[in-house]
Amino acid sequence: MPQFSTTRQVQHSASDMFDLVADVEHYPEFVPLCQSLGVRQRMKENGKDVIIADMTVAYKLIRERFTSRVTLDRPNLEILVEYLEGPFRRMNNRWKFRPVGERSCNVDFSLAYEFRSRTFGMLMGAVFDAAFRRFAAAFERRADQVYGAKSA
Repeated sequence: MPQFSTTRQVQHSASDMFDLVADVEHYPEFVPLCQSLGVRQRMKENGKDVIIADMTVAYKLIRERFTSRVTLDRPNLEILVEYLEGPFRRMNNRWKFRPVGERSCNVDFSLAYEFRSRTFGMLMGAVFDAAFRRFAAAFERRADQVYGAKSA
């Protein structure tokens, strides 16, 4: 099962980065391959905000929709995304935001996924892998746009 993880130090607060990743409705504006995203449901569970969302990813003539459960754990500055339905056999990713200073943090991003169809995995695996590897950088660029670029 393909896995990817990275840690990036960014010049934005952990709270700002948490808010940016939690703002799923804006993903189509900057997330690689994300064509659209719709929120099905918002709820509270065990004191945490939970979002059920449908994301459509597109590359050339291929379009796939999948549904995820996004758990926003603000006190721990952690976001867990769990796959519910779509072209994957399984997929999950986790974001952890660790303050380094008042205006910077380390962003830990990890992802593991497996396509349901071996053929689709062979066809799209390299494209998804390349896109997933660009996720953390895309969020950092978006933070610079939203909050302003800051010098180290």
